[in-house]
Amino acid sequence: MSSIASIEDFSAPLFVAWQLTNRCGGRCLACCEESGPDKAWPDELDREEAIGVARQIAETGIPYVAFGGGEPMRIPYVWEIFQTLSDGGVAIKIETDGGELDDAAVERLAGLRVDNVQVSVDGATAETHEALRPGAASFAEATGALRRLSARNVPAEWVFVPSRRNLHEAVAAYELAAELGCSVFVTGPLMRLGRAALDWQNLAPSPPDWVATVEALEARAAAAGGPRLAIYPWDIETEIQRRLDSPQAMILIVPNGRVKLLNALPFAPGDLRRQTVEQAWRSYQQAWRSQEVADFVARCRNEPGLLRHANETWPVPSVEAVDTV
Repeated sequence: MSSIASIEDFSAPLFVAWQLTNRCGGRCLACCEESGPDKAWPDELDREEAIGVARQIAETGIPYVAFGGGEPMRIPYVWEIFQTLSDGGVAIKIETDGGELDDAAVERLAGLRVDNVQVSVDGATAETHEALRPGAASFAEATGALRRLSARNVPAEWVFVPSRRNLHEAVAAYELAAELGCSVFVTGPLMRLGRAALDWQNLAPSPPDWVATVEALEARAAAAGGPRLAIYPWDIETEIQRRLDSPQAMILIVPNGRVKLLNALPFAPGDLRRQTVEQAWRSYQQAWRSQEVADFVARCRNEPGLLRHANETWPVPSVEAVDTV
């Protein structure tokens, strides 16, 4: 009988989540990262540093990188990063508002090792989507990007962030995703992070309303052909406890090159300006087993206000960063 693998069993992460920048064009009401046009971090990695990290990822043999943000497609050298990874055999996932995905961009993506592109569309109508995502890509731009991706056989996934203001359009959004040729419709509980946490009382759906929405989506997906329905099962408090019990074999790189445990936790034990990817992975492994992290996670269940620190980068004192470049 085989045992379940733990992070200590891996010499390198199985995948990387990479936030290239915290800047984007919008001020989305439910943004986990509190991104925006003026929200770039002052110490974000520059072109040379970022491409160097991409080379390390490929050389280390990490098979998969997911790009989020901020808006990754607005980084001037993002195509060089994509090409470096793709040439190195690394599969790419992109999370975007879709505003930069014109015909030429989609054509370029079709020539790379792209696993999927997730486009955030928070409603079945322009009115709802644009009210929830002010300044981000318009409804027409976002849905147009999904249509273009599907037409070029680049797997396109519709991401729907639920709130009190759009639950009534969830099934209609799923139906539109089917019309656009999306491969997956992604949703899950609203995460109590970033701007959503700041306006939680006005944004968070009631538990019964969310359950009813999930049931309606599942019924619609089962009734006729359409995208695969992917519903994340946990709220943020449950997720961090589950990850503490069984950490993922992954690292999260934030815009300044620090390596965090999870976007919902403030701990950043690694630093790719001072460490290699392999060294940062060892710091990550040690931090998950630290008492500081365990104590913080335990407190979050009864003190959800602690999650306001999620987008910070705290050291883990018990993790000795002895390995440096």
